[in-house]
Amino acid sequence: MGVLVRPGMDGSTTHQAPAHHAHHHDDAATGDGLWSQATRATLHCLIGCATGEVLGLVIGTALGLSTLSTIVLAVGLAFLFGYAFTLTPVLRTGMSLKAALAVTLAADTVSITVMEVVDNSVMLVVPGAMEAGLTSGLFWGALAVSLAVAFVVTVPVNRWLIARGRGHAVVHGLH
Repeated sequence: MGVLVRPGMDGSTTHQAPAHHAHHHDDAATGDGLWSQATRATLHCLIGCATGEVLGLVIGTALGLSTLSTIVLAVGLAFLFGYAFTLTPVLRTGMSLKAALAVTLAADTVSITVMEVVDNSVMLVVPGAMEAGLTSGLFWGALAVSLAVAFVVTVPVNRWLIARGRGHAVVHGLH
């Protein structure tokens, strides 16, 4: 993505940022720059990811599934809920399901992937967290810390994507 060059009638050229870049520039001018957008995008991602992640970990732990099976379930549900939280409002714009799915995948895949890798890595490195029961403070404390760390790591990733017109910048253009 770059600057659009438009030829003028007199032979001169004008430079215009694409719509999503112009919007980000406007946000920066009002003090609501890329970091703010990245934080909002990451919070949006966190809501979907955390819903699926918590549900998956609770189901896996309650059923006594292995650590690997529990993580696979949690990651699968995190992607499902994360995508659903973006897909639903995109569909409300009147976009076809195929187009809305493409926008959703483009907007969320990297963010959800980073969040899930970090979140589950933290859960795995906290001794006993995955084996602790649902009534254990260790389980819930480790989960809260893992989601917080995942959020902190994912914000700069989303900022980088948005600055390049990718990630949630794709969805942002639909608002």
